[in-house]
Amino acid sequence: MRTLSITISDLEFNKFGIKTDKLSFSDFVDIVSKELTRQNLSKSIELAEKHGLSKMTMEDITKEVKAVRGNAKNNS
Repeated sequence: MRTLSITISDLEFNKFGIKTDKLSFSDFVDIVSKELTRQNLSKSIELAEKHGLSKMTMEDITKEVKAVRGNAKNNS
């Protein structure tokens, strides 16, 4: 087994909620993946709000999906 040394700032250490200075690689990947997922979700919410998608009801979404599927069938 090898040891990999990674240096991060105190801000990043706290931001990622790391509790110890020794982690398995799997734990490190899990922590980073969760943070990236959180960032991507925040960006998705921001874009949905910017383009008015966050205000759509399930009925609106269903109508949009049916319209797109109808157009796809007509174009094939």
